[in-house]
Amino acid sequence: MRHAYRFFIAALCAVVLSGCAEHDPILPGVRTPVFNTNDIRVMDATVENLPDTIDSTDAPECPYTQDSSNVIWDGDRKIFSGFPTNNSVQSNQSPICANGYVYAGLTTGEVVKIAPKSRKIIWIADVFRHSNMTGGASIVDIIAPLVIHKGALYVGGLGDAFCRINTSSGDKKWCVNIGVAVPFIVMDNVAFVVATDNNLYAIRTTDGAVYWRTPVKNQVAPIYSNKIISVGDMKINAENGEIISD
Repeated sequence: MRHAYRFFIAALCAVVLSGCAEHDPILPGVRTPVFNTNDIRVMDATVENLPDTIDSTDAPECPYTQDSSNVIWDGDRKIFSGFPTNNSVQSNQSPICANGYVYAGLTTGEVVKIAPKSRKIIWIADVFRHSNMTGGASIVDIIAPLVIHKGALYVGGLGDAFCRINTSSGDKKWCVNIGVAVPFIVMDNVAFVVATDNNLYAIRTTDGAVYWRTPVKNQVAPIYSNKIISVGDMKINAENGEIISD
């Protein structure tokens, strides 16, 4: 009888673990791995055809708000209720709006697309490395502002993922294995991202390959002007990543 009981417990654990491998306990649904490889592909290449300035297009007005418990509000009406987390970081998260939909990054490391009038969830996408979830206490918050550029959603989180996501389907075109905590810049052919590993990355938007990466002193939002990236007091050549002054 004792052996049968032990077998039952072992079988139950195996079922639970296998379920965790395929299903995320945070929000329901089958999940697929974010990364095919652990490597970051750095080409040490020049970014060509950079403009002198970035087009300053105003983001669509987005009247919705988001609280620290992953609830999104339309005034006093809930349009989405996520799961709160005890191990999140303090931040001011805000949804963004595009083409009648609401997009929001959650402290659970997921980004959601919502139809606000019907409150229907259109899709949910993971933005974290699955290995970050195995310890049970990882911080995977999405706190950097989301960016939509020419129909693609760019999102980075503390779960070591910066991704380009199809706004229609929620499918990831690519993800780079870096954590992101501050605002980033997206242009036609390149995204400039200051990562939590204290590097500035120039990422090719077509496939996620890294043109170059350069160490920076502070994790602050990059500023672009005349083909120069400013990260705090540092100035970096946006074409090749060479430090101009620090």
